Amino acid sequence: MRVIPDVRSTMEQYPRMVLTVGCFDGVHLGHQQILNALVEQSRAIDGTPAVMTLEPHPRRYFAPENAPNILTPNSMKYRLLEKHGVEALYILPFDEETANMSPQNFVETMLVAKCQATMVIVGHDFAFGHNAAGDYEYLNNAGKHYGFETRQIPPLIIGGQRVSSTLLRERVIQGEVEHLDQFLGRPFSLCGRVVPGRGIGRALGFPTANLDIGDCVAPAHGVYAAKAVVEGVARVAAVNIGIAPTIRDTHPLVEAHLLDFAGALGDVEMELFLYKRLRPEKKFVSRDALIAAIAADVQYIRNYFGV
Repeated sequence: MRVIPDVRSTMEQYPRMVLTVGCFDGVHLGHQQILNALVEQSRAIDGTPAVMTLEPHPRRYFAPENAPNILTPNSMKYRLLEKHGVEALYILPFDEETANMSPQNFVETMLVAKCQATMVIVGHDFAFGHNAAGDYEYLNNAGKHYGFETRQIPPLIIGGQRVSSTLLRERVIQGEVEHLDQFLGRPFSLCGRVVPGRGIGRALGFPTANLDIGDCVAPAHGVYAAKAVVEGVARVAAVNIGIAPTIRDTHPLVEAHLLDFAGALGDVEMELFLYKRLRPEKKFVSRDALIAAIAADVQYIRNYFGV
């Protein structure tokens, strides 16, 4: 997949482009429904399936103090988009210039001049341009004028709920990770780099890798059954998310104890797939009580995964 860092300045062109536009945070099944239509239509005309995504999330520009924590960092989002067949990814930096762009300017400059889209496929809630003044009706009329086709994909409803990034964030914040695969098509995961810790876990007999998840959404504090993937190798892990009140009581951390692993990870990227929240975080009366609880958690996770 070719990544174009700023669509506003690109000169790259692709034949018979079929384009979709959106943030695609989470790349959930609702997004995948759009991507499937994108790839299917591209194959039908021997064209190029492409995505234009906004970075950072528009709400980080308009209300940085209330901006949502993201579900998928860029590296993960790019990987998932490529997995689902996207061949070209345009980045539209969301800044003052983009925020003030009129719907007409967006169509003429981004869709027609820069991307030369043959078809534009969007979701049910698609809006664009200054103050979100452009909607699907506007896009459809513009397509008739400028010579590109349009298609709108309806929302995906599962279990009576509309699949959305907002729904997923709410579930994650509550620690309800166990059934998120029904909305994602995969287990929920956190991705980041392993950073140095204080060695407290090792002193307790359960060494951990500390994960920096940046501005990604953090699940509810507690202990999780997980699998850690590093350099393509998956290992069962016990994960604690929180402040470790028995021994530390500081800012929240994501700590993963990889079962039956004695090596050192160093500065590497790790993805943690969270399968189940075992219990909330709690403060124990002593270090010995904490060690006993961790041992019980690890045994539960062994049984859970059958290892």
